[in-house]
Amino acid sequence: MEKATRQHTKAHNRNLVFTTIIGHDKISRAEIARITSLTPATVSDIVADLIKGGLVEQVGIGPSIGGKNPILLGLREDARWLIGLDLAVNEFRGAVVNLRGKISETVTIQVKNHEGNEALSLVYEMLDQLIAKAHQPLVGIGVGAPGLINASEGMVINAVNLNWKNLPLTQLLTDRYHLPVCIMNDCQAAAIGERTYAKDHISEENLILINLRHGIGSGIVINGSLFQGDGGSAGEIGHVVVMPENGELCRCGNRGCLETVASVQALLRHARALAGQYPHSALNEAHGEITLEQIEVAFAQEDDLARRLVLDTAYYTGMAIASLVGTFNIQKIVLSGDMTHFGVPWLQKINETMKHMALETPLTNTTVEIGQLGNDGIILGAAAVLANNYSLLFNPKDI
Repeated sequence: MEKATRQHTKAHNRNLVFTTIIGHDKISRAEIARITSLTPATVSDIVADLIKGGLVEQVGIGPSIGGKNPILLGLREDARWLIGLDLAVNEFRGAVVNLRGKISETVTIQVKNHEGNEALSLVYEMLDQLIAKAHQPLVGIGVGAPGLINASEGMVINAVNLNWKNLPLTQLLTDRYHLPVCIMNDCQAAAIGERTYAKDHISEENLILINLRHGIGSGIVINGSLFQGDGGSAGEIGHVVVMPENGELCRCGNRGCLETVASVQALLRHARALAGQYPHSALNEAHGEITLEQIEVAFAQEDDLARRLVLDTAYYTGMAIASLVGTFNIQKIVLSGDMTHFGVPWLQKINETMKHMALETPLTNTTVEIGQLGNDGIILGAAAVLANNYSLLFNPKDI
């Protein structure tokens, strides 16, 4: 371990002050000094640099607690801009985001059957449009991608549905756009987004976010930081076997994985296979292939087949959560993705199953809730990874 240099200490103190300002709508220099245990002189010098750099501004006058009224400081949320991408299976979505996670510009491109280099070309097309629309200065590009990702090397190890294997996505985007680029698994990005921008989450708390879309995965946050595991693939719960007997073949090669019974693709596949056996179901009357939207409508109308299928997915999701609770004893579980559209009845079934299958002690104070960021969670999380890298904020690029 290297001894901290004077430069390291200065950067640490600057980041500490900046983090404190970000954590408050308005705050005085004296309050920053109290929270950080830095001297008032040190805080004043750092604040002066932050104001000069355009990241912080004076936003008002606070009440006096004896002596002069304090000047209040706040983050200039539009001082820097970031681009976040969500490379979902059916469509790519991207947005220009400010430092408070507010979206300014968006671009959506349908993926359809594109894969390999064709899918990569769609990423370029989307980024070209976003950069043309972006405010300045731009900090960088954050990417949430499906599949196995080596974030430290910027490599997509395997994204099955996009047919990407060992794709050096970070290097490709850096070479093309000359901006800092960070890529990570989409579920891990969603977890960072929830931790950073959703209300009522404490920055240093633990949480597990489970993203239930075409596939299933999770992001694990411990002490406020993303836990990626030794190989970077922690959270791949979609390929944990939950139906060892007579399970369906999964795209990973195993049988009975969680994705085969609890994902959107599993729900659609089972609905299409069983609709003919339910002559009075609205799903049997659907023309053409059954869609997720049709299942949502039928479920809301208490259609027997829709309820059976949706609550079955909730059962297996609850089973998987029970295992996570027993393994990590993390008390905040957040659910995101298309499956959350089924709302309270689906969530109740998950909770019932979890409580039936998990040990009582780890369950104490455990909550399962639907995430607050909706479809924007991955975009915001991918951008937040860059926003939390303060060295990038102090050295943005105009392009």
